[in-house]
Amino acid sequence: MKSTHTPTMKDVAARAGVSLGTVSKVINHIPVGEKNREKVNLAIKELGYKVNTYARGLKTQETKMIALIVPDTTNPFYARFTQYVEKKLYEKGYKLILCCANGIPEKEIGYLNLASQNKADGIIALTYTDVSSFIPAQIPIVSFDRYFENHPVPLVASDNFQGGFQGTKKLWELGCRRPVFIRFRSKFSSETDKRLEGYVAACKELNLPSDCLDLTDPPDIDASLKAYLEDHKDSRGKLTLDGIFANTDHQAYHAMKILNQMGYRIPEDVQILGFDGIRKYGIDDSALYVSSMCQPVEDLAYLCVEILLKKKEGGVVPSLSLLPVTYEYGGTTRQSNTPMQAYGASNEQQCKHLGI
Repeated sequence: MKSTHTPTMKDVAARAGVSLGTVSKVINHIPVGEKNREKVNLAIKELGYKVNTYARGLKTQETKMIALIVPDTTNPFYARFTQYVEKKLYEKGYKLILCCANGIPEKEIGYLNLASQNKADGIIALTYTDVSSFIPAQIPIVSFDRYFENHPVPLVASDNFQGGFQGTKKLWELGCRRPVFIRFRSKFSSETDKRLEGYVAACKELNLPSDCLDLTDPPDIDASLKAYLEDHKDSRGKLTLDGIFANTDHQAYHAMKILNQMGYRIPEDVQILGFDGIRKYGIDDSALYVSSMCQPVEDLAYLCVEILLKKKEGGVVPSLSLLPVTYEYGGTTRQSNTPMQAYGASNEQQCKHLGI
């Protein structure tokens, strides 16, 4: 009958004919004599011994596991961010615990508790609900986009104000004289709120009228967009706007769909600019859904990981780190020979500031 006994370090030591301490050194990559190292590795292979990461973490106070909380992974932006976070963590010797909360506060709280109970070494959070009072004090945490009131949580984001400002100027350069801004948002404050502020500032500088559809958690985005566009028709049925700057690519895509249904041409009648840089085929640099102010997803993921690990080691980290966005043509704005530009502080500047 096959034994159901799970091999232990003591079994490995007995099989290899060495002390328990020697086995521990080999497992933890501490130098030992080559002959003993080979005997231990052979015993591990023969017995099928597996390191108990959880038990090891309880003893060493380090599990090499990082929790990532995201709203979902159906949104290509979140999926791409998750991919890069996992990649960077793996390069640093860490494993990822993926938590999809779907914007449900109870799920986010449950995942925060899970990370705490399982002794995760840190948390990276993309959360858009009110969970501030449930953040575990003993675990390092870094937030993407979202502020946590009364908690000194380092925040990583794109330079949303400059993205909103320069995106509006880009529409102006491409011929828009009556661009509007549309935003459907959470009731909780985040860095993304500054996109609208950038739009308003650019309109003021360019002497353009500013006009905004700004709704909090509307029940029907398409219905709200259609009503807004109907209100922006003149007596001949022509739109009184010639550009739409959307708070996200997802919202820009909705605007494009409604405009097409209403019989308007894009970009001939209305130019559309989004914000995020969502790719049709996920992680590669294939076509965008819409022209967009693209966030540097890989750099943002890298920065979140680096700041979290630096904070875990007790290092001093900035309270706010911003990376630049880049305009990219995606078919919903007019063609331009203007070279692509990055707007905001460079990633090189950010890493230099952090000493990484």
